[in-house]
Amino acid sequence: MIQDRFRLDGQVAVVTGAGRGLGAAIAIAFAEAGADIVIGSRTESQLDEVAEQVRALGRRAVVVAADLSDPEVTAGLAATAKNELGRLDIVVNNVGGTMPSALLDTSVKALEGAFRFNVSTAHALTCAAVPLMLENADGGSIINITSAMGRLPGRAFAAYGTAKAALAHYTRLAAEDLSPRIRVNAIAPGAIATSALEMVTSDEGMRTGLEQATPLRRIGHTDEIAAAALYLASAAGSYTTGKILEVDGGIIKPNMDLPLPDL
Repeated sequence: MIQDRFRLDGQVAVVTGAGRGLGAAIAIAFAEAGADIVIGSRTESQLDEVAEQVRALGRRAVVVAADLSDPEVTAGLAATAKNELGRLDIVVNNVGGTMPSALLDTSVKALEGAFRFNVSTAHALTCAAVPLMLENADGGSIINITSAMGRLPGRAFAAYGTAKAALAHYTRLAAEDLSPRIRVNAIAPGAIATSALEMVTSDEGMRTGLEQATPLRRIGHTDEIAAAALYLASAAGSYTTGKILEVDGGIIKPNMDLPLPDL
């Protein structure tokens, strides 16, 4: 049965930034497919809520409340998976993000911070995870969460867009280095209904404008990103590596302009 290829029975996944939003949706989807989960983020109360949902599905959940902007801390999640759940098969590098800022207001420190938070953390966890994945007969799958703004030009996204573009190309390079045992792919979401987008979704005018600038005329849902992650993590995506899966409603230009004036 084709749906069996989407199962993750007996596998263990690490999902960063999993207290809410995309990370939480991915962790729960993986649990529904049969995986045990290590979830990490800064806020323990949010992680506990996600872990409760995972356990309600009959799967094990390990909570790690920590500052995952530190690559060394993020790397430690791989050992947690091995020590607490016995193995590691899947990594989702979801933690990241950076507030928009005009180019001339973006300091070198802010640019380097964006790279560290979005790229260095992913590299640290990937390097820690790969030796453990190689212990598995089927290797493993690494999924990086990038962004449509990693390929589309938009004002105020110099730091964020640059970091996400770097993560996208890192995905391609890592896939080459780690093949054939480890598959590395990425998902580039567009506008998704998460707490990060509440400022837009709570304003009817802004929301309508964003929707009308999107070919599918709506904002995406977290479960649509989770479904893409499940494909890439499972045997369904076993012939896919080094690819960036764009789940963005079809946009070919930014669908939300920030009101920055010309110089």
